[in-house]
Amino acid sequence: MSSPDALDTAGLDLTLADTQAIDDCWNRIGIHGDKSCPLLADHIHCRNCSVYSAAATRLLDRYALQQDTHRSHAAVELGEDVVTRSLLMFRLGEEWLGIATRCLVEVAPLQPIHSLPHQRSRALLGVANVRGALVACLSLVELLGLDATGNGPSGGRSMPRMLIIAAQDGPVVVPVDEVDGIHAIDERTLKAASASGTQASARYTQGVLQWKGRSLRWLDEAQLLSAVTRSLT
Repeated sequence: MSSPDALDTAGLDLTLADTQAIDDCWNRIGIHGDKSCPLLADHIHCRNCSVYSAAATRLLDRYALQQDTHRSHAAVELGEDVVTRSLLMFRLGEEWLGIATRCLVEVAPLQPIHSLPHQRSRALLGVANVRGALVACLSLVELLGLDATGNGPSGGRSMPRMLIIAAQDGPVVVPVDEVDGIHAIDERTLKAASASGTQASARYTQGVLQWKGRSLRWLDEAQLLSAVTRSLT
């Protein structure tokens, strides 16, 4: 993975506020600094540390959102009346899905999941430690009824993540196989996908759209969050 500081100098046009909002500890106390970080002895290099990985993810997500915003502005300059909606695109097995960013709290590095005794819900995987707090961890594969045997696309390099989403009674964590980023999708595309999705039988699906040459399921976040709440009770 490219270093987060290199991303800022590679012509990605990140704003000063974006970079200042991220603590570049690797440049101060890490491998590019005075090497006083107490975690360095265990990780050998900053790129092996979850703090570094999380910073890179945040920068990439902000870049993806900026690029989509720039494309929307370009369309407006051409005289088009474009209204967009932000979706987070992610992969589970072989399937790509999108969910509205308004229900997303954070994209976090993968953490160990601790199982619970006498779990009543098949979707409840256990709990994960998120910055010192234990947060319920659910399986979207189970909730959505997906094929758990799929290995995803062959070749390339993907990095599993955890999505922290805002449920009714507090945040919950869902592990995913890959996160592409946040993208602004034209409302007209979503309306067309929603119209075609009325005939779809997939659970919690608001529509199906073509995106980057892939068939992507646009999730109905209201129905999904309701199912999450039921799985925790």
